[in-house]
Formats: sequence, structure tokens, C-alpha cells
Amino acid sequence: MADTERREDRDPWLEALGRFGPALLGVLAAFEHVERRLHPPELPGLRQSLAPCAESLSESLTAFAELPPPSELSEFAGALRAAGESALEAARLFLGQSGGGSPVEDVLAALRARCRAQELLFPLRRGLPPVNQWFLEPAVWGLVDQLDPEPSPSLSVGLHRAAGADSDRGGFHLYVPESYRGDRPWPLVVALHGGFGHGRDFLWTWLREARSRQFLLLAPTSRGSTWSFGGLDVDGPALRSMVARVCDGWRVDAERVLLTGLSDGATYTLVCGLQEDSPFTALAPVSGVLHPINFANGNLSRAEGRRIYWAHGALDWMFPVALAREACERLREAGARLVYDEVADLSHAYPRERNAAILTWFASELALSEAST
Repeated sequence: MADTERREDRDPWLEALGRFGPALLGVLAAFEHVERRLHPPELPGLRQSLAPCAESLSESLTAFAELPPPSELSEFAGALRAAGESALEAARLFLGQSGGGSPVEDVLAALRARCRAQELLFPLRRGLPPVNQWFLEPAVWGLVDQLDPEPSPSLSVGLHRAAGADSDRGGFHLYVPESYRGDRPWPLVVALHGGFGHGRDFLWTWLREARSRQFLLLAPTSRGSTWSFGGLDVDGPALRSMVARVCDGWRVDAERVLLTGLSDGATYTLVCGLQEDSPFTALAPVSGVLHPINFANGNLSRAEGRRIYWAHGALDWMFPVALAREACERLREAGARLVYDEVADLSHAYPRERNAAILTWFASELALSEAST
């Protein structure tokens, strides 16, 4: 009788959880949709598409927060509620309902808050199978036990952070998949954020693929508001040091180290990746430009034989596509082994769906096997 009463007491909370969880993931999914399609003329329509998801999350979060959780789940419930609050704040910022900044400032703040929601949600994945699936590619949902096994006390896996000189800029965030066992060398992907960005946020652009396809993921943060393009290059030595530090702590395949990035991160991918002492074996700039410094520092002469995958949007308003086409022609003339991927409906945004193509091009072992699809 006591067990029956306990289950009945929990039912309203579980019902609220059953509404809140899908609403939270719905907002995160909606953000992936709008972030991929960010284009100034499309902002009103994107806001309209996000609004119903935000309303559903607001209502379900309120109901969830009003009900006391079972005592043994109070910490779990508090963390889940915090993730929902971050996601709701992200939605309100995107909709122009919070913050009071310019539309650009509100959108950037919204994307940061969305990343905080994922950061809070990720540690809860074991208790919520749909959340665990959210952080995996659909093709490997059936392999969750292999990709997210019980942690070994002898291995350092999961999310890691190294602070920079001022604790905010110049450090890095690292993700080591839970399936890492140290019995073989693993590929390493180094992903550079765009201007005014942060590695803490850009990590989530690649984490799902890192878990699903099993590679180490390093997301550095520039020393300044963006990467070193002129004058003293402070970021290049820092990146090489970060890669060396990861190689010291985990087994990295030195023949499979990819440098990629978005916008300013893409531009710096070429500036740093073509340097003489670069540890990177392939480069994948997304929505960047070929900075003039490459012509002055000898990088073009070192492009011969280098593997480069350049993705760019035909609608890019910041770095017009004509610049990308011209840059690729110059790199091909210099002897680069270049793949140019022009995305017809992409503005100056990140095409998450291109991650699979980039990874398969980078290392065939990172393609999802037929057994997992």
C-alpha cells in the first residue's frame, strides 16, 4: 500500500516532467533550425517559428517548477530546471523579449544562453534517454551503451576546461568521449569560434559528432576578441601548445589532426594551419576568407599538397561568396588538394549538416558504419 501511495504521489511530477522534457528539447531543436538559417532578412520569420516552442517551454517549465520532486531527485530536478531556464532565456532573447540590446546583440546573447542550457543538460543525459539521444547522431541511437559506458576511474573522459591567462580568454574546452579507452590513437578535431565567440560555446557545434564518431574535440578561445591576424601572432603558439597538451594527456593520432573554424575562426584556420610548424594535417574553413597575411608570410607556398575543405554559403553577406571562389582558385593554383563546398541556401552561419561530410573527407574511419545506420 505504501508503494502504491508513493507512486501516486509522484505521478503529477512525472507528468509535468513528461511535458517539460520534450518542450526543452523542442526549443533546442528549434534553435538548431534558426541558427542554421540566420540571415538578416529572415529574422522575423525565424522568430515566428521559434515563438510556439518558447511558449510551450514557458508553460511546462512553470508547471514543473511548481511541483516538489521526490526527495531523491531534488538535485536532478534542480539541474534540469536550470537548463530549462537557460533555454527559455535564450528563446526570449532571440524573440526580443529580454535584454534590450540591438537585434544582433540579442541574437548573439540568445545563442550563448542556448549553449549554457546544453552545458547544464549534458550531465543529466544518463537519467533521461531522450536527452542522451539528443547528444548523439540518430544513426547511433542504438549504440548508446557502447558510446556512453560507465566511466572508468582510470580514464579522464568527458568535458574538460583549461583557463587562459585571464581565466576567460586564451584557454580551451576539451571533450573526450566517454567511449575513449586509450587503447588506440584517436583523431583530434580543433574547432575555432568566430569573432567575439568562445570555445565554451563553439564546442557544442561538434560534440554530438565527437560522441557518435569517436574523436577528441578541442575548442580553444582566442586571446583577444578574435584571432591574431596582424602584428604579433599570440594565438598560433597557444594553439600548438594546446594540441601538445592534449597529446600528452590522451592518445592522439598525429596523422589525423583537423583544424576547422567558422568566420574569423575559418580565416585563422588558414593563417595558422598553413604555417611552417603547423601540427594540423587537414584544414576545413567554413564561411571565412583568405587573409592577405597568407600572401606575405609564405603560407601560399606551403599550401602545396595540403588538404583543405572549404565550405561557404552562396548567401553570405559578411564574406561574399565571390571572395571564397577566388580564394579557392588561388589555393588550387598553389597546389592545395582542395574541396570547395558551396551551400546554396547558407548565409553567414554554421551549416551543422556539413559536419558529416567534413569528417568523412577528413578521415574515412569517421564515417558512420552501415551497421550503425
